[in-house]
Amino acid sequence: MSTPALSALPVRPLTLRDLPACTSLAYDRGWSPDEHKWRLLLAAGHGVGVDAPDGGGLLGACTLIDFGPHEAPAFTAIGMVLIADRYARQGFGRRLLEHVIRYSGSVPLTLYASAGAVPLYRKLGFSSVGQAAKATGRFTGPASSPARPGLSLSPARAGDLPRILRLDAEVFGTDRTPLITRLPAFADRLLVAEEGGELTGFAARWPSTGSEVVGPLVARDGDTARALITALAVGSHRPLRVDVDVRHTALLDWLGGSGMPVTEVSDLMTRDLPALPGDWTRRFAPLTVAAA
Repeated sequence: MSTPALSALPVRPLTLRDLPACTSLAYDRGWSPDEHKWRLLLAAGHGVGVDAPDGGGLLGACTLIDFGPHEAPAFTAIGMVLIADRYARQGFGRRLLEHVIRYSGSVPLTLYASAGAVPLYRKLGFSSVGQAAKATGRFTGPASSPARPGLSLSPARAGDLPRILRLDAEVFGTDRTPLITRLPAFADRLLVAEEGGELTGFAARWPSTGSEVVGPLVARDGDTARALITALAVGSHRPLRVDVDVRHTALLDWLGGSGMPVTEVSDLMTRDLPALPGDWTRRFAPLTVAAA
């Protein structure tokens, strides 16, 4: 029996009830099922999916997170673009993305793309504006990172959240409240960096299948970023992963010398947006490449 065109299959919103189908779809494509991350993305944003015509779960899915004012988002981040293996290479991925583009209207779009997916996204009007390097492995650096006098790290407290939100909006150039306010519950550890009473950075470590991820990572400079990563590595008994903007070469070199070499590079791509807003010099890593 021939498979119907995507245009004949309804694209529907995903809810938290779809978590088992989302994780099954990820497993089907050899991705980490990562229910923890799917739950965050669907709660902080939303998702769309297509039910498989053979009744076997989802044919395809992706997540969408709007950043900025609810009425007029600054941009929407696309993530977790997946098509079931038995429907792969039949044009469904392109058709699902075309639906997202139409649905988004004039709102700019961003995503992180693997090398193999870059040509498709370019055909859909996306341009490469940067790259993120996936550094992963068991952290072998010293248990404490030499830091300049006056730099202190501590677990984030409830009273720190307004300061984190202000710094995040300044560094990322837009409001990310729906995502950042979920960090305390999502992350195993959330640390803040201060100098002279001023918040100069923050970073989280959260569980993924088979590893732990450091992100987001916001820091005044490389010394602060290294101190935050080192502190988050303490107590972790699994491999760490951090997706670092490739322009932060000194940090990547340090990670490579600390047991976390670069294993993959993905393209940051945008549509109708010349570049991500904000200050890239303090934006070391996203929360996840599935969001921003």
